[in-house]
Amino acid sequence: MSAGVMDLNADLGEGYGIWRLGDDVALLDLVTSANIACGFHAGDPLIIRRTCAAAVDRGVTIGAQVSYRDLAGFGRREMEVDPEELCSDVLYQLAALDGMARSMGGRVAYVKPHGALYNRACRDEEQAEAVVAAVVAFGAAAALPILTLPGSALSRVAARHGVPSVAECFADRAYTAEGTLVPRRRPGAVLHDPDEVAARALRMATEGVVTTIEGGEVRVGARSVCVHGDTPDAVRIAAAVRKALLEAGVTVEPFI
Repeated sequence: MSAGVMDLNADLGEGYGIWRLGDDVALLDLVTSANIACGFHAGDPLIIRRTCAAAVDRGVTIGAQVSYRDLAGFGRREMEVDPEELCSDVLYQLAALDGMARSMGGRVAYVKPHGALYNRACRDEEQAEAVVAAVVAFGAAAALPILTLPGSALSRVAARHGVPSVAECFADRAYTAEGTLVPRRRPGAVLHDPDEVAARALRMATEGVVTTIEGGEVRVGARSVCVHGDTPDAVRIAAAVRKALLEAGVTVEPFI
């Protein structure tokens, strides 16, 4: 980790049909990397196309936010999926988003699982293997980097297959003493105060530590910090995080 450089990423393109979630355009003016929904937990072809175009216009790096096939649950319900099927689902999403991004003058530059798949792949090597297998199949000669928690099963599996991984931390989520995210069903799992979130993000960027929900501290050395686009006041939160980083002399730029 370099304390002087940090990427700022957010989950974007998470509307569907007439339903809109978050202010993608405003967030794209603040972040350096965009985790764009690929249609399995959110997003549809028009939203994906427009989000890719807006990211390209602003020079924001595009990442594929792959998910379980779970539109009804927004990809936040853990599912039992056969590894071959999961690999195929992830590969399908990568190809779809990359095709759309390239038609808009960009490309998919990294991969980040979403929601329940993210959490499962962080602890379950079989599911992590399926995700990595899809990335390897898609990348051919050069696999895309995977954004994940430091020390996760996904990062270990990626390393075994020669796939780069990039450590990320979460500005607006509570942490356990083990360095994992507190489940959303628990009170206090999601943080909403922009000043509090910004202070946590700055400490993670400059000191590599965060206060856990139990009151202790855990190391979270990371190259990218995430702000969730579906969080209320996400734009204010992202603006506060970016401002705090820049004012502290941290360079805010993509990790790739």
